[in-house]
Amino acid sequence: MNRNQRRSSNPHASSVMVSRRSAPAEGGASLDGWGRLRAYIELTKPRVSVLIVMVALAAFWLGSEGEPEWWPLIATLIGVSTLAGGIFALNQYLERDVDALMRRTERRPLPTGKLEPRKAAWFGIILSAAAIVFIAVEINVLSGLIALFTLASYLFVYTPLKRRTPLCTLLGALPGATPPLLGWAAARGALGIEAWILFAILFFWQFPHFLAIGILYREDYTRAGIRMLPAVETDGKLTGQHIVVCTLMLVIVSALPALSGLSGHLYLYGAVALGVFFLYAGIRTALRRTKWQARQLLLASVFYLPLLFGLMLLNAPASQRTEKKVEVKVISHSSLERWTSLPLSILSED
Repeated sequence: MNRNQRRSSNPHASSVMVSRRSAPAEGGASLDGWGRLRAYIELTKPRVSVLIVMVALAAFWLGSEGEPEWWPLIATLIGVSTLAGGIFALNQYLERDVDALMRRTERRPLPTGKLEPRKAAWFGIILSAAAIVFIAVEINVLSGLIALFTLASYLFVYTPLKRRTPLCTLLGALPGATPPLLGWAAARGALGIEAWILFAILFFWQFPHFLAIGILYREDYTRAGIRMLPAVETDGKLTGQHIVVCTLMLVIVSALPALSGLSGHLYLYGAVALGVFFLYAGIRTALRRTKWQARQLLLASVFYLPLLFGLMLLNAPASQRTEKKVEVKVISHSSLERWTSLPLSILSED
């Protein structure tokens, strides 16, 4: 009787108790080898990690002078993916109690008891430390320092502030925007204005993306005490204003790669078209403030980023210079070279 009264008076605690009671049935001891492996992979958030690696590799390619060197490219792939996996594993360890309170995260390995917290923590520590050392030794020290900053700011600034202030989104966008810096520094060993342009694109992209998630899971965040803006605001007006302003800033900074010579005119036209579509989705979300509109904005953000960087790579002047070098090596006669290079030049402009 007393236990039932306690449950009814505190539904949040009840959900945690239910999650933890289910842990022995799904605990690490009951999982086979493949089950434990899947649980460890889940800790690394592979879908998000793929997007991070994609952006870092795109920045590496854009930052390479001439044809990219393959070992630094492969080392960047290994280092960034390992770093992302380690940070996400440690983040889930630090937020395991919060994850148990939210429906969207209650099935993760730690709330369900699929893995022991201690083992998850050591897994994240080993991955993170190995990634930072690997990046610093195999790539360069600057990239290693950027990796260290990303880990420290994400885990020790952004993560604890999520339960204290709506400014967590702003502060979390800083480590969230470092993948282009990692990729560019790996290719050049230094950070130029082009690297900071790519940083700015990813920085502003995160606001409509994560605020849309905040609108969709407002009840979850409120239940868990996550103080994202959509969870603490009553009418959603300020959230809508942030979405529109940051998306508009994104449209502006996304034109800078073409203006700085990082990519070409085809990219500029595509970036403007993608930006207008993204901004339209953001304005609709700000005006109507419904979950359906937020879901459309989230979907637009997911398509926007890979399409933007894909266009940037396809229309990059560096790739055109590489193609011309290959033509000269293959074709010796100048008259034949002039005619056969025409289709390739058309392709490079597209």
